[in-house]
Amino acid sequence: MKIVILERNSVGTDVSVEEVRAFGEVVIYENTVTEEEVRERVRDADIVIANKSPLCEKTLSGAEKVKLICEFATGYDNCDLEYCSSRGIKVTNVRDYCTGMVAQHTFAMALALSQKLFYYDQYVKSGAYSAQTRFSNFDLPFYELEGKTWGIVGMGNIGRRVAKIAEAFGCKVICCSVTGSGSRTEYRRVDKDTLLGESDFLSLHCPLSPLSRNYIDASALKRMKKTAVLLNVARGPVVNNTDLYEALVNGEIAAAGLDVVEKEPLEQDNPLSLLKDSNRLIITPHLAWASVEARTRCVQEACKNIAAFLRGQERNVVNAGRQTAGTNGGTK
Repeated sequence: MKIVILERNSVGTDVSVEEVRAFGEVVIYENTVTEEEVRERVRDADIVIANKSPLCEKTLSGAEKVKLICEFATGYDNCDLEYCSSRGIKVTNVRDYCTGMVAQHTFAMALALSQKLFYYDQYVKSGAYSAQTRFSNFDLPFYELEGKTWGIVGMGNIGRRVAKIAEAFGCKVICCSVTGSGSRTEYRRVDKDTLLGESDFLSLHCPLSPLSRNYIDASALKRMKKTAVLLNVARGPVVNNTDLYEALVNGEIAAAGLDVVEKEPLEQDNPLSLLKDSNRLIITPHLAWASVEARTRCVQEACKNIAAFLRGQERNVVNAGRQTAGTNGGTK
């Protein structure tokens, strides 16, 4: 059994992947980007482990032995599922391994922005605090979460975890479904206009689809409160980055925290790269999922998927538009 890991660095070099060796011969590549690299490296593989590498007819047609593709991720946009299904190749993903971390990061950004932590940290470090006569400083106003309305787009595992934390902070939670077909009733469901108009904090946790692409655009931003904080830990193209830049510069919303941008890594011609004011904009490099614990779970869950496959069982299989149940519970 030959196993090829195409993007070992996608889970971080501080996290071991040695557990995979229990299943056979393992060939490890730090990163694999181009279709030509993929095609050559998977040619004689039985199992392929990947994250973003393109896995489609062009890259897999010469890999006659491949029986299983394991994602080091929840998303599987890099896989052509129809082609894999036609070849009898199973595709598995890892679910619910980073829910707690993504929710935690959502609030880390929300709190930093709402409490102006960057401003006050710099105020102290600059010597301005030491030079003043009063014991405290609160010249730049900041606000509580308690009593605010927290809006959520996407009530999957992460969205529901964020809702619970928001409630613990004393927020009123409302939610909106991109598709309009969500059936969750524990929180007040509203339409998009109501969500935009009422939310003091608006966090995005939906998958990327034709319906969610540019979900937050110039029109949406104009309907939000001028005091609102937007948080995107979903996918970059859910928010139109140019429109967000204009909204922040023009004061249409108060602030934004982003872990994802339209094209990653952030390109210098993305207008958001021009906005250096961390009181209005925080951008982190797509790391909300990436705690040491979460990355370790990702590898462990991928190994469980391989073990199940070798036993003739389906675990977290996403072929042909369906997903089998996994022992780790639920989809992200």
